[in-house]
Amino acid sequence: MAEVKVPELAESITEGAIAQWLKQPGDQVEKGEYILELETDKVNVEIISDYAGTLTELLAEEGDTVLVGQSIAIVDESGKGTAAPQAAPKAEEVKEESLKAEQSIPAPEVQQEEKSTSTVIASPAARKLAREKGIDLSAVPVTDPLGRVRVQDVEAASAAPAPKAAAPQAPAPKAAPAKQDDRVEIIKMSRRRQTIAKRLVQVQSEAAMLTTFNEVDLSAVMDLRKRHKESFIKNNDTKLGFMSFFTKAVIAALKKYPLLNAEINGNEIHKKNFYDIGVAVSTDEGLVVPVVRDADRKSFGEIEKDIADLAVKARNNKLALSDLSGGTFTITNGGTFGSLLSTPILNAPQVGILGMHTIKMRPIAVGDAIENRPMMYLALSYDHRIVDGKEAVGFLVTLKDLLEDPEQLLLQG
Repeated sequence: MAEVKVPELAESITEGAIAQWLKQPGDQVEKGEYILELETDKVNVEIISDYAGTLTELLAEEGDTVLVGQSIAIVDESGKGTAAPQAAPKAEEVKEESLKAEQSIPAPEVQQEEKSTSTVIASPAARKLAREKGIDLSAVPVTDPLGRVRVQDVEAASAAPAPKAAAPQAPAPKAAPAKQDDRVEIIKMSRRRQTIAKRLVQVQSEAAMLTTFNEVDLSAVMDLRKRHKESFIKNNDTKLGFMSFFTKAVIAALKKYPLLNAEINGNEIHKKNFYDIGVAVSTDEGLVVPVVRDADRKSFGEIEKDIADLAVKARNNKLALSDLSGGTFTITNGGTFGSLLSTPILNAPQVGILGMHTIKMRPIAVGDAIENRPMMYLALSYDHRIVDGKEAVGFLVTLKDLLEDPEQLLLQG
């Protein structure tokens, strides 16, 4: 017999919840074949069997939390169909047990009794003694000021007359508080949603987070996209979107203000001389931030392709842990949902995040004239512990200047 264990996934992941078993006891499995889907804090991962044979036993159920290195299933490597012969004796055992159950008529009463006693607060020793003496805990008079049944209470009740046995009917009215308003739906939070909630609160309590705003006229970017739309698709096999312009502009601004591409580690500041840009993607399970690696070394076309591929993988729940790890700065675009203005929350341990918003035609003063221009509000949230207001404002001004004259981005490499 071989044990299938939860493998090492990533440094930051120590446990996960079993989302779905892909194989059941009695199924044949091959070495390297997927047998279950594990939900972690970041992504869902399919776990393989390191052994070939028959899956004989599942050591954890769907929804259970399991640790890295924990045994979760048993595989019999000895031969085929090992699980099948065990089915016959089990059936006979079940038959015998069912006959015994029919003969023991008081069984349903015992179940009801156990149900009622489970709601009573009692010490383990008191519960054990009550079972031995056949005493209903709900009928035991309590002397403890906290309402807990103790051993001496059970002993005192054992000497009392039997008529008190009618008391078990009293818990029936207690069902009223358990009545749930059918207008309220209770949904258990997924592991990922719990992690998102925990980290967002953690960031707000640990970082000195501040947000500064600016606006950008995207006339030049939209004109450039329009003029090069067809040739870009022909040469790159993908559309020219806004994200590649913003990514390139962010990298140029980060080079000018490097502390926004850093992180705090204890009493040290770790400045990063590489640019792995996280792009927030909304999925049914929550927000995820896959990373475009070495974005400064990539062309507009390569960036657009990477973002499109990562977005598809995110929505199909196919992201790997390597797609999510790291990242030096994040861009989030609430404009896809119509957001006009927001204050994005930092993606720890990063110290900066840019929020894009919806594009609106607004009257803008251009020289002495008033013109309708496609305008977007920009929001930069940053960690004031290492980034000063001057740098944050300078970052957004640089971003604005580059996007309003996008040809400069070509000169930035």
